[in-house]
Amino acid sequence: MAFEGLTEKLQGALRKLSSKGKLTEENVKEGMREVRMALLEADVNYAVAKDFIKKVTARCVGTEITGTLSASQQVIKIVNEELTALMGGEAARLATANRPPCIVMMCGLQGSGKTTHSGKLGLMLKKQGHRPLLVACDVYRPAAITQLQVVGEKAGVPVFEMGTANPVDIAKKAVAHARDYGNDYVILDTAGRLHIDEQLMNELKNVKAAVSPQEILLVVDAMTGQDAVNVAASFNEALGIDGVMLTKLDGDTRGGAALSVRAVTGKPIKFAGVGEKLDELEVFHPERMASRILGMGDVMSLIEKAEM
Repeated sequence: MAFEGLTEKLQGALRKLSSKGKLTEENVKEGMREVRMALLEADVNYAVAKDFIKKVTARCVGTEITGTLSASQQVIKIVNEELTALMGGEAARLATANRPPCIVMMCGLQGSGKTTHSGKLGLMLKKQGHRPLLVACDVYRPAAITQLQVVGEKAGVPVFEMGTANPVDIAKKAVAHARDYGNDYVILDTAGRLHIDEQLMNELKNVKAAVSPQEILLVVDAMTGQDAVNVAASFNEALGIDGVMLTKLDGDTRGGAALSVRAVTGKPIKFAGVGEKLDELEVFHPERMASRILGMGDVMSLIEKAEM
């Protein structure tokens, strides 16, 4: 279960605060030390964790306790709000194009789930009434084209391929094909590498320059924790990404990537892969994720009622 360890530790720290007769600067800081340790153990970026604790502490210490909320409820509310803000505040939408097709360039390291999640995005768009086209731009990985064709067939989404031609030419021809055949979204499944290298980035830059995508989505494996954040930062610096798609959020992930990637890159998590099936892709909602990480749905409901 994703975030299980982080949830337990955060709940433990907040329970200790709840047992205090009243909140003082001293016991807030003591509680926040435990929260900080929980975040670091969850592989949250050190600077992100430090800044988060600073913001929460300042709000807790400087807040007047309202008559409707207990001191502990006030702390939980603040932590929940800051977790939500940390992950972007609100759900971020996929780009649209004034003149279709809207070009979505999928990028990421090899093994991140890029090809499968290109298919997942295609299926999601199809269910919304769009006419997506999947494009096989990974001409290096053995069977990558076949894999995309299999995924496309399962999703009921057409696949454009030109074998092992130049990926820039494939992308340009695919966009022309989409215009001719009325596809309003073009999803480019680009090549990945086992690590970030100059050759990979140059090719991605060339594809970007050739077709001017409205959306560059970086696919990262949430299981890799802090490494996922480093990858996101590198891709953003070199390519200028528009958003992140986190995969394997249903797995035993500690949560570091989900909590750090927005703060480090300034770019939102737009989608989350939550299972192996093609329809297991969700729009990423920061407020829902914050509530899930805290594991305090019932408490949050009580707080909302108390504030009415």
